[in-house]
Amino acid sequence: MPIQIGQSLPDVEIAVVDGAAEIKRIPSSELFAGRNVVLFGVPGAFTPTCSERHLPGYVKHYQTFKARGMDVYGMSVNDAFVMKAWGASQHVPEGLKLLADGNASLTKALGLEMDGSAYGMGIRSRRFALHAENGIVKWIGVESPGELRVSGAEAVLQQLLS
Repeated sequence: MPIQIGQSLPDVEIAVVDGAAEIKRIPSSELFAGRNVVLFGVPGAFTPTCSERHLPGYVKHYQTFKARGMDVYGMSVNDAFVMKAWGASQHVPEGLKLLADGNASLTKALGLEMDGSAYGMGIRSRRFALHAENGIVKWIGVESPGELRVSGAEAVLQQLLS
């Protein structure tokens, strides 16, 4: 069952890529503590929808989120080196953190995994976005397979304004 509104985000170690900086492994509890965060998850770095529509929306609207006092984190079940290369190829601004969930530890703890074996991808994250304050989920939107309607940057901003 996916994580629900009012629940605490799980605490697992995660690799964090922030711009051209080093890759750091830290507990997710440290990453979310005391922060107002939008976390979005994608099935895979360099995949078509993720690279052409999902991440670019957050890059485009990053300053809008920051102006609202929000940090933005994007997550995928890929290794940290792939996430770093993806961030560079997508011109991800410093501050928009990419989380490499290579073993799907955070994805599974969130209850948001999917089996992409039919596409040669193994276990991946469902496409989603959530808003958390100090590690507590305030809103979550999980996409139906093949869709990008509720977890894109524009949809999340609209949700946060309502």
